[in-house]
Amino acid sequence: MKKIFYAVTITGALLITSCEKELDQTPISSATTETFYSIPNDFLQGVNSVYANLKTYPDRQLNLSETRSDNLYAVSDGGVRDWEGVNSFHKNLSANPYLEEAWATNYNGIYKANTVLGQIATNGTIITNATLRNRYEAETRFLRAFYYFDLVRWFGKVPLIDKVVSAKEALEIPRSPVADVYGLIISDLQFAIDNLTEVYTLPADKGRVTKNAAKGILALVHMTRSGPTYSIDGPGLGLNEWGKAYTLLNEVVVSNRYAFISSYPTVFSFTNENNSEVVFDVQYNTGSNPVVGATFPWVLVPDNWFTSLGKPVQGGLTIRPVATDLLNSYETADTRKAFSIQTGFVANGVAEPRSFFKKYVDLNRVPVSRFDWPINFIVLRYTDILLLKAECTLNGGGGNLATDVLIPVNQVRARAGLTVPLTSLTLAQLMEERRKEFAAEGSRWHDLVRSGLVITKIPAWITAEDVQRQMQPFVKDFVIYAIPQSQLDVKQGLYTQNVGYN
Repeated sequence: MKKIFYAVTITGALLITSCEKELDQTPISSATTETFYSIPNDFLQGVNSVYANLKTYPDRQLNLSETRSDNLYAVSDGGVRDWEGVNSFHKNLSANPYLEEAWATNYNGIYKANTVLGQIATNGTIITNATLRNRYEAETRFLRAFYYFDLVRWFGKVPLIDKVVSAKEALEIPRSPVADVYGLIISDLQFAIDNLTEVYTLPADKGRVTKNAAKGILALVHMTRSGPTYSIDGPGLGLNEWGKAYTLLNEVVVSNRYAFISSYPTVFSFTNENNSEVVFDVQYNTGSNPVVGATFPWVLVPDNWFTSLGKPVQGGLTIRPVATDLLNSYETADTRKAFSIQTGFVANGVAEPRSFFKKYVDLNRVPVSRFDWPINFIVLRYTDILLLKAECTLNGGGGNLATDVLIPVNQVRARAGLTVPLTSLTLAQLMEERRKEFAAEGSRWHDLVRSGLVITKIPAWITAEDVQRQMQPFVKDFVIYAIPQSQLDVKQGLYTQNVGYN
């Protein structure tokens, strides 16, 4: 899909809103829209432009999920950093740029999706191949659902906009109940499942969303909805949809489109992209002008590590240390620790004893431009499908402990060098297995919230880990984030701030 996201076309210019920090997204004029969507290829470019908003998704997961979780102890090291309040549960997060980006980028993607879907509805007959027309709609609806799911997990209630609206109309749209937003998400994903293929045959289509990717994300939606409510307007609705999720995940498994790779580092190798583990990923094009590669490899990596090795400065700035609790949780023989984590280094003759995540860094491929890393980000991989399915089983969603839980978990552990098989496993223990397997992949915070463990794990972790006494007490309101201040300022009274934040 390296040609899908970032081909420089007129579409990108037409579909980007004029204001990224406000909800009042000014639509392109109907005349311009109608003029542009005049041949079938215009729709392809329009769909591609919706994919483009995935570009910062990996960075967002590292900044808002990984950093929020007990995987990192990212308190002050002498300067005020944007991630500090995220990690330390500050109440005054409404102006945090990470939250601004999450809101603006997702809604920009939704706006572009609505534009494409509106044109398919009115001008779609230009695409005479009905199967292709349905595929374009399915891809676009998957992406709209994906962006809304991201918003719900961060903010809870959000404005539900399923068509292009004017600036004036947007100012009258309040935040919708989470259940209503999920309604659109599920409808969009089901349409994607019904109209997408399992595999693409043309090289130019490599990386496009597939039927199985839609099944995997819909399963995760059902699992997230089944999580506890915490008595807040968050992503969990307390529903018992584990069986629905199990069925979808099992369909992905029995499709035989994916395979378990025996070497953990090979899953993330720069020379092994689009491998048999990848169900859905964000793909990047490198060496282009303008530069449109990946930035996520250095997000959690301090700059002085790169410079100490004679590499160009990237953008990670200072260190976000891996939590001692996570470091100590790895068994001695676990090879994932050395691959994922750098345990100290020396820069300018000074030893840095703290550890950091280096999972996506290949020191032989550090680019001159920090915006041009040549590696894709795996959003959903086959191992995740297997372990999510195990989670459903442990929650009573189907299957049995031996086949659906112990076999895949022991397979994952054996790949990591842990040869003694487990003979029993609780949900809490499964989450610890996931913690080490998916470290630095942005899943930890979502796992804690979905499982209900966030209420006990985070307070206990803060007590044990916060040696600098920088972190605020955790309360259930912090399951979701603050609404960005820019959105509260768009129209007084349209939105109210999430409980627990200033």
